[in-house]
Amino acid sequence: MANLFSNFKSAMYKNYGENPGKMLVHTGVLGWILSAMAQVSAVVFNDKISKEQKSFLIPQEMADAAINIISFYVITSSFKNLASKLVSTGKLSTSKIRNYIKSKVANPAEYIGKLNSNIEKDFPEIKGDYKAFKNGVDVVASTVGSIISCNIVTPVLRNEYAAQKQKEAIAQMHGKEQKNEIKQPAKVSMDSYIKMASMKYPSSGLKV
Repeated sequence: MANLFSNFKSAMYKNYGENPGKMLVHTGVLGWILSAMAQVSAVVFNDKISKEQKSFLIPQEMADAAINIISFYVITSSFKNLASKLVSTGKLSTSKIRNYIKSKVANPAEYIGKLNSNIEKDFPEIKGDYKAFKNGVDVVASTVGSIISCNIVTPVLRNEYAAQKQKEAIAQMHGKEQKNEIKQPAKVSMDSYIKMASMKYPSSGLKV
């Protein structure tokens, strides 16, 4: 058991020790997955919900889960990756790191902020300061991305999806109603028929 826990800690440190922003993204996705599983299970094992309702609710919950997970991952990881790129190129940096680069590069303007620049690779001697700053930026970017995803983008996408499904359900319901009307036409009594005929053909001299 001790070896298992030790291996787990080693794996966690190897993958996330120097990349806490990545850990926030992955743990957030894991949280959404577990939440989705709980929601679907609550519908599946609820005896008070009919099979007909379950056939609608289960796909609905799964679709909501997909929207939550995909939007969270895409937006949060995008924010993190963009922030990491800004830091690695020096576009976003500290004065200490920027001054060091200026002291080592003949023309800093041609290096700082360029897409092919990589401070971590090009200047390993300042790895400590660079990593500390990059990790902090990654955490902030991941947090901002998760807030935007959970509170703005995901609700909008879910509302759009729900509205579309509602339109489909209404159209389907109207289609069933029209079929029922065709299959079961309203009955007309003899008196009603005679009155309708006399109104439509008043000059026919129809008498009863």
